[in-house]
Amino acid sequence: MILDFPQLISQWETLPVHVFTAHEKGEILTIGAGTASGAVSGAIQGTASGAVTEHWKWPEQSNVDLSMDWKKAARITAGIDVGSVSSQAVVLLDGKLYAWSSVRTGSSSPDSALKALNQALKNTDLTLEKIPYVVGTGYGRVNVPFAKKTITEIACHARGANYMGGGTIRTILDMGGQDCKAIHCDEKGKVTNFLMNDKCAAGTGRGMEVLADLLRIPIQEIGPLSLKVEEEPPPVSSVCVVFAKTEAIGLLKSGWPVEKVLASYCLAMAERVTALLNRIGVEKDFFITGGIAKNIGVVKRIERILGISALNSALDSQIAGALGAALFANALLEKEERGKS
Repeated sequence: MILDFPQLISQWETLPVHVFTAHEKGEILTIGAGTASGAVSGAIQGTASGAVTEHWKWPEQSNVDLSMDWKKAARITAGIDVGSVSSQAVVLLDGKLYAWSSVRTGSSSPDSALKALNQALKNTDLTLEKIPYVVGTGYGRVNVPFAKKTITEIACHARGANYMGGGTIRTILDMGGQDCKAIHCDEKGKVTNFLMNDKCAAGTGRGMEVLADLLRIPIQEIGPLSLKVEEEPPPVSSVCVVFAKTEAIGLLKSGWPVEKVLASYCLAMAERVTALLNRIGVEKDFFITGGIAKNIGVVKRIERILGISALNSALDSQIAGALGAALFANALLEKEERGKS
């Protein structure tokens, strides 16, 4: 069979299509009907004109404790966590939290690592050259050019959670950009067992970002909105990003309000990660790290399914990995100094 490509292209360009968008109130509106080529052209023009808002983008953050003086510290260490979606940096002075940041990961892991550290130090006169020991972690840990050592994110999240929530923590759920991990640790934050889900965006931060863009809702609002339902709906049948998008559009077209669709997706995500937790067993105290820990809609449903509450921390849940890396750096630097004396 010989394909006539000019004819195929001609047929495609005249193919009738309907273009849908999700309205803020939840209904699906038909915003245009025409040809496939026209729909693509309109989408490109909309993006070029700046009409498309990237609702998945969460605000980058940083903080520094200006009551601390790095010049008086005996040991200065840092941890860098380069993840698939976000990158964090934490700087410690003698093992105490001094500065941190959380930024979006770019196309280059080395650049993202440096960006995170610079963001953490932006309101200080401390520079990278003054930090003698840096530990890299996360999926991009081997590409942190200024790291003296690399340590797995599983070990770092356990150590960081131990610092953030205390020595009573025994079970940690790390909900990252593209995977989830269930971790058991001892009173010192040392990993005793762990399980990971498969490498899929389903049930992870990236899946939530895709949903935010689809429904045109800022990602920070998804959790609170998902709790504004009178009755909990059934979960979407799949948290696979591709199928969930299709299902969400179908539910909106059938009359479901946005809040109900969000509740359905958050419940599906909660059920997926609790299944992972139940495989390893949940021991108190329970702690959640990673970006999804900020989604109250998912967290509340996880707590309800498990029948236990997660411990809270005043620190940002996303810095747990970088914090653990910085704590390892502090211990390793102290060991080096003892060896020299």
